[in-house]
Amino acid sequence: MDLLMRLAIIGCGGFCGAVLRYLVSGWIQQRSSLLFFPLGTMGVNLLGCFFIGLLTMLVESRSMFSVELRSFLLIGLLGSFTTFSTFGNETLMLIREGRLDLAAVNGSVQVVVGLGMVWCGRIVAAGIWR
Repeated sequence: MDLLMRLAIIGCGGFCGAVLRYLVSGWIQQRSSLLFFPLGTMGVNLLGCFFIGLLTMLVESRSMFSVELRSFLLIGLLGSFTTFSTFGNETLMLIREGRLDLAAVNGSVQVVVGLGMVWCGRIVAAGIWR
């Protein structure tokens, strides 16, 4: 598959995933009695993790889905629905490969440093736009 076609397929999946994320997270949050807690985001992250696990197992064990459909679903749709699903899948792959050290580094760096980067971004924004 040529690069331009693959990018178009991933882009279409990304569009669908972003719209789906907005709709599903909003639906979950509206039905929650915990309006102060981001259950919508948690919901899409957990759903994304479930679906990337389900789909990658089908690809690995049954060789299901063409390269194009995998690009649409795994990279585009789920990648846009939640990048947390990709993070979970890649960390699990490291564990399955026996690389517990790298899995621990990946998990801890992305969570701890990620939170730190959000905090740093807020500090920079506050400094620029006071």
